[in-house]
Amino acid sequence: MTVKNVKLDHIHHIVLTVKNIPRAQNFYSKVLGKPNYVDKYQIMYQVGKTKMFLVTPYGKIPKNDKFNPNRVGLEHLAFGVASLRILKQIQSGLNKNKIKHSGIHVDQHSKKEKIWLNDPDGIRLEFFL
Repeated sequence: MTVKNVKLDHIHHIVLTVKNIPRAQNFYSKVLGKPNYVDKYQIMYQVGKTKMFLVTPYGKIPKNDKFNPNRVGLEHLAFGVASLRILKQIQSGLNKNKIKHSGIHVDQHSKKEKIWLNDPDGIRLEFFL
């Protein structure tokens, strides 16, 4: 049996590697609220049914390494939003916390509203209607 023949319920977890746990916690807590778990190596946030972990690398970070959406791997991470009202609340929270973002605009491909921003390591995040 292949995965395509099985109805999957949700994404259980996502793991993003970050350079600095305290810096990541400061940023993501402003965006996602209080984390569910924190230690010196990882932070975990619950987003709907999905757990999102931010972890330090297992080995040494290459000198001057930074996120690049043009490499093989993650291009961006998008959180689903149920209404324009909620998207406006997210925008207000980002503004309140002085987090630089795109503002609400219409995606050229889907014609739906979204906001994008970059985390401290340059990982692109979206809130997508």
